[in-house]
Amino acid sequence: MLSRILLPSAFLILGYGFWVSNSFKDIAAGVALFLFGMLCMEQGFKAYSGGALQRFLSASTDRLWKSLTFGIVSTTLMQSSSLVSVITISFLSAELIGLKQGIGIIFGANLGTTTGAWVVAGFGLKVKLSAYALPMLVFGVLFLMQASQKLKGIGWVLMGIGFLFLGIHYMKEGFSDFSGQIDLTQYAMTGIAGLLVFTLMGMVATVIMQSSHATLTLIITALAASQISYENALALAIGANVGTTVTAMLGAIGANISGKRLAGAHLVFNLTTGLVALFSIQLLLTAVDTIGAWLGIGADDHTLKLALFHTLFNLLGVVLMLPLVNTMVNWLERLLKKDHSMSDRPRYLSEASLSLPQVALTAATKETKHLFSNAFTIIAHGISLRRATIVSDEDLQKLIEPRAKVIEMDLDEQYARMIKDIYGANIEFLSKAQAAASHQHANAYNSLRRANTDVVSAIKAVKHLRKNLVHYMQSSNPHIRREYNRFRVRIGEVLRSLAVLRDTDDSVVALLSLDRIRVDILGKESEAAEVADGLIRIGAITSQMATSLINDGAYVREVIQHLLDINEDLHRSELVFDDSIQDELALRADEIANIAKHAGEVR
Repeated sequence: MLSRILLPSAFLILGYGFWVSNSFKDIAAGVALFLFGMLCMEQGFKAYSGGALQRFLSASTDRLWKSLTFGIVSTTLMQSSSLVSVITISFLSAELIGLKQGIGIIFGANLGTTTGAWVVAGFGLKVKLSAYALPMLVFGVLFLMQASQKLKGIGWVLMGIGFLFLGIHYMKEGFSDFSGQIDLTQYAMTGIAGLLVFTLMGMVATVIMQSSHATLTLIITALAASQISYENALALAIGANVGTTVTAMLGAIGANISGKRLAGAHLVFNLTTGLVALFSIQLLLTAVDTIGAWLGIGADDHTLKLALFHTLFNLLGVVLMLPLVNTMVNWLERLLKKDHSMSDRPRYLSEASLSLPQVALTAATKETKHLFSNAFTIIAHGISLRRATIVSDEDLQKLIEPRAKVIEMDLDEQYARMIKDIYGANIEFLSKAQAAASHQHANAYNSLRRANTDVVSAIKAVKHLRKNLVHYMQSSNPHIRREYNRFRVRIGEVLRSLAVLRDTDDSVVALLSLDRIRVDILGKESEAAEVADGLIRIGAITSQMATSLINDGAYVREVIQHLLDINEDLHRSELVFDDSIQDELALRADEIANIAKHAGEVR
């Protein structure tokens, strides 16, 4: 609803501004170039936000002070607290970091974003930036034409810096020309009314531009051209700081509960910081004058004083809020509780992570494992085995002879509660992620898609198997009962082997282990087929039983095949090798059959 109002209003304002003033065109073009430059820089830094960033983030956030430092440094380099916020939400949603670490990063990002004001006020307004912008654009394009994603990333960053410089140049020139036509200071407001009105204007400007950095640059260039008063510029800076939380809130819409909590922390911090700045503005102004004089900032150098003010009130917010981080975490966890409804929901997927290929892949892999964990329980109960029994050291072979107790369950209801929503969310997420994925990531996403599909297929096969299984596993005929219990044990042993492989970090070892399981299972299937033929010949089971046994044996093979395929695709998705090397790691179907045949001859 808000976008329907803001966009037409923006068009009307811009159209009127273009019509009445050429200087306004320069200012608007400067803002547009600046925002486009930020988008280019974000695109460039995303090329370096994969595994290296993930490893660096893990090592840099195990302490709160490290999280704070990471937020400061990353935002200083990227010059976008919004990008850092979105990255942090995506990492938190994928459970690569905790909420406390995420809050530390957000606090640091607010401090890091103040460096941009220093660069613009101290350098951007005193140098002809357009002279530096053009060479950066030229070199940026050259890097963009290279095949390497890393070189393309450098190209995007150079292009971004070039457009940022051009944007600052046009804003500065526009306000200089504008001052000769209209004196905006005649609209200045003093006192509490001016403080509140211009704070609100700063918030609205940041919401529209989705960048507090762009808003602050606009404020500094207008202040340098004497188009706004120093007092009103301070209020605008406070409003810009509060308005930037909107980007984080939008990034949290598609995030899980952890991402929403982090967005809540961001909102609380910026609102608190803004309120503290408003109530203590006179104290802050005294501090600015004192520290500014100590730093050699001139009494009338209002642009550098604004940069110092921006840093001081954000620093004050960090100092006030940092001791309350644990309290904030507990409060957010009580306020925003996890969904404990009967239906299981996705845990790791986040719209924010889609812009970060490696994070998106990690989230999709974790969510697929979550789906398989749920399927593990459904399949176990479907063959009347407890999950605890499967993962224990209990000898499953002892279950073959006696009548088994049926685990009552509604498989369709269990599917709807534990599988359906997660499966749907996974397929949708994979489709979006794969649309923008590189070749390497595309292969991994294909593997994950197959794994998700195999989960559903395995459960459907268990549903078909269960129809006769629950009847014959309690039959008074010991022969048919034994064969159906063999089915249960065979699936149970595969589930047990997969449970052991679940925690294996080495995907190559896991793939080789899966081949060994395939060989063992194929050998047992051959033995079972011979036993069934013998029972039919001696009349130990009826023709109806024999037909059921043959048909259900096919379902057992289908369940096992899907289970093994799920785990193979999960481990393949975690390999960085190309297709040819992956294929060399796994045995072909004919190789597995030959090995099983020779093993049977030896026995």
